[in-house]
Amino acid sequence: MLNRLNMTLPIVQAPMAGVSTPTLAATVSDAGGLGSIGVGATDASGAREMIEETRARINRIDGAFNVNLFVHGSATADLERERAWLEWLAPLFAEFDAEPPKALRTIYKSFDDDADMLATLLALKPPVVSFHFGVPSADALSELRARGIYLLATATSVEEARAIEAAGIDGIVAQGIEAGGHRGVFDPAKPDDALGTLALTRLLVRETKLPVIAAGGIMDGAGIAAALELGAIAAQLGTAFVGCPESAADNAYRTALNGPGAYHTTLTPLISGRPARAIANRFTALIGQLAERLPPDYPIAYDAGKSLHAAAKARGEHGFGAHWAGQGAPLSRALPAAALIETLARELSAVRNRNDR
Repeated sequence: MLNRLNMTLPIVQAPMAGVSTPTLAATVSDAGGLGSIGVGATDASGAREMIEETRARINRIDGAFNVNLFVHGSATADLERERAWLEWLAPLFAEFDAEPPKALRTIYKSFDDDADMLATLLALKPPVVSFHFGVPSADALSELRARGIYLLATATSVEEARAIEAAGIDGIVAQGIEAGGHRGVFDPAKPDDALGTLALTRLLVRETKLPVIAAGGIMDGAGIAAALELGAIAAQLGTAFVGCPESAADNAYRTALNGPGAYHTTLTPLISGRPARAIANRFTALIGQLAERLPPDYPIAYDAGKSLHAAAKARGEHGFGAHWAGQGAPLSRALPAAALIETLARELSAVRNRNDR
C-alpha cells in the first residue's frame, strides 16, 4: 500500500475536520507521509476548494493525500428532546449574557445524503478517500473505485472491519479507544467494546486480509514502531499534529493541549451528540449533571455545542471548546509539520536500530 500511495514513511496524518488544513496535509505528504484533510464539516463547494488547494500546495509530483468524509446515519429530529436540551443549557448561555438558539439544525450532511459531494470527488479524483462512522452505498463506492481512488474506512471493532472488507474497501484504519476526536463507531446506540489500539490492530491484522493503519494514542516514533510490530502497515497520528503551526487550532486549543486537562481526556457525547474524546474542560465536566438526559442526535447536538462555545468565547471563556485530543496528548510537541515528520522518522529509525542489535 505504501508504494501505491507514494509514501516513503509509514505515517498518516489524521484528517481532523476543522483543524487539518491544506497546508498541513501538503507538508506531511511532501515529507513522505500521507497528509489528510477532513471535509465532513463543509459542503461540496468547500470541499472542492480544500482539495484543489491541497493538490496545488504539494510539491512532490507523486505526492498523494487523503480526503475524509463522515458517513453517519441521518439524524432524527426530535423537537421535544431538542427543546429540553436547550433548556438544560440555558443557564450556561445566560452566564455569558446570551440566549440559546430558538431551534437546532442538522448542520452537517452525511456523505450518503450528499450527491454533490460525491460528484465533486468523482470530478477531482483525490488519490485517497476515507470514511468515518460507516461505509457508503455500494454504488458510491463503485463509482469512486472506477476513478482509481484508493479507499479507506475506520473500524473500532472486528465486526466493523468485516463490513469494510465486505464492501470492497482497500484498507482499514483501526481506531483504538485512545484516539482523539469522534469515535468512529458505525452505530453509537450499540454497546462499544472500547478496544485499545494495540488489541484492535492485532485483531484486525489477524482476522482480515486488508492492510491496517493503527490509530489512537500514537504520538512518537516508538508508538509508530509498536504499531508496525503488531502488523500495521502505517500509523495514523492526529493529536500529534494539532500543535503544528500549520493546523487551524486556535490559541485556546493549543493552550489546553499543554495544560493539565490534557492528562485527563474523556469520551463525551455532550458536545456533538456522538462519543468523542476531548481535553477535559467545563463542557466535558457537565457529564456529572447529565442524569437521564440524552443529547439530540449527531450533528443536531453539535449546533447547540458550537453556539455555547461561541457565546462563552465572546466573553473570554474557552472552557466550552471542542478540544479534541487523544490519550497521548501530554506527549504533544509544538513543531512545524516538516520538523515533526523528521523527528518521528528519526525516532522510528532509532527504535528499529535498537531492535536490530
